[in-house]
Amino acid sequence: MLCQELDLACFLQINVILGESGFLMETGSLLIITGTMGAGKTVVLGEASDILAQSHIVHAAIDLDALGLAHLPSATRASAADSDGVMYDNLRSICRNYAGLGVQRFLVARAIEDGARLKLCRDVIPAANTVVCRLTASIEAMKRRVQMRDIGVLQREYVARVEELNVILDRAQLEDFAVVNENRSLADVALEMLVKAGWV
Repeated sequence: MLCQELDLACFLQINVILGESGFLMETGSLLIITGTMGAGKTVVLGEASDILAQSHIVHAAIDLDALGLAHLPSATRASAADSDGVMYDNLRSICRNYAGLGVQRFLVARAIEDGARLKLCRDVIPAANTVVCRLTASIEAMKRRVQMRDIGVLQREYVARVEELNVILDRAQLEDFAVVNENRSLADVALEMLVKAGWV
């Protein structure tokens, strides 16, 4: 077992190259889970992580939206294009830490609205293989999910955002494949995604 661990450490050391961004660039994979609000990105991310863990597949699962939950000072907001910049800086730091531990597979949940944001993800995590999976469901189902989940002051805005963001994603067509997340088990959805991505 010790020899196998040493061999793995040597393999990682040989196959990891320091990129220009300071991030560890290697022969790894990036799977981005996109979809409008209520599509199930976060729960499918968690289930996919559990499936990979059960198979002893080393990976990191990151809900990108959670890294940008902040209200920045007005001066900071004025000097940046948007608060997404800080969110992606946070992502870069977290992924650098994981890569330093030998993680080569990254699962990221985030609604990717345009090619520029997809490129930013790829720049932050310059994996050799990047795949985008879009989760889909009926507009009615996704609105119901958001209405049940987000019961706070912005509930109305979030529910309205479901259809608006779905139109944006329809136009962008950035996904490599889509997986239906409605009227089926969470495990089936996550497993189909991982199989289509070539991760299992």
